[in-house]
Amino acid sequence: MGFDLVSCGRTTEGGGRRGSQPFAIAIVNDFSLSELSGVLDDIGSRFLSEGDPTAVLELLVALTVERVPGAEYAGITLSGPDRRFTTVAASDDLVRVTDGIQYELGAGPCVDAVLKQSRFNARDLRTDARWPEFGRRAAELTGILSMFSQRLYMENDRGLIAGLNAYSRQPAAFDELSETIGLLMATHGALALSNSTAQQKARNLERALESSRDIGIAIGILMARNQVTRDQAFGLLRIASQHGHRKLAQVAAQVAETGALPTIPRRRPPTSDGG
Repeated sequence: MGFDLVSCGRTTEGGGRRGSQPFAIAIVNDFSLSELSGVLDDIGSRFLSEGDPTAVLELLVALTVERVPGAEYAGITLSGPDRRFTTVAASDDLVRVTDGIQYELGAGPCVDAVLKQSRFNARDLRTDARWPEFGRRAAELTGILSMFSQRLYMENDRGLIAGLNAYSRQPAAFDELSETIGLLMATHGALALSNSTAQQKARNLERALESSRDIGIAIGILMARNQVTRDQAFGLLRIASQHGHRKLAQVAAQVAETGALPTIPRRRPPTSDGG
């Protein structure tokens, strides 16, 4: 099966390509451009329907199993500035077991793909000299023999790094076409995840601003009605929140709407028989 390389990455100031390897996709001769276009349209349209970051992660995993040739399982690895790894989405518990071995050893296709900003195709973990200990344990414990891992490049990740991983119990499961579809999947997935994360942050900020506004209004109402200081008015809101087992923002919204604190039920004095 032959293939051509088509560069599609961002150029640096010097004219080179970002990352430790050229950012390119393999157009496999047996896979027509119309078929590739159809895959792109399907991936893009399905990601557009998801606005929650968790849902995007789960969809990315499901699409990887569905669309990447050779993929029996898929998962997503996430790490922060402390370089502690976790699997945030997985199509099967087998993925978490396999990843756990890599995280324990600090080495493996998904760990290296994330840290080295590259991609790795492990064709047979039983004989791959790059990760001998991981390969031996993964094959024995899970039966996974092939892995394909690549970095997810997200905008404004604030120190977070992630990788998309595909797994198979068959040796040499991932070929050039697998790598091509996997790269397209990772690109679309990273963009969708960045967009959904930004939208979620915007929604959270909007809710925070609305809550802050309601709290300010409620404090002003209580200060005027009860002739108390700002701190005392805030204290009244906190008391009402605690007694009503409600969030302070919810109590403040009620005060802003009704102009009064919710009624705080008084505790009944204990009876002589202790009841």
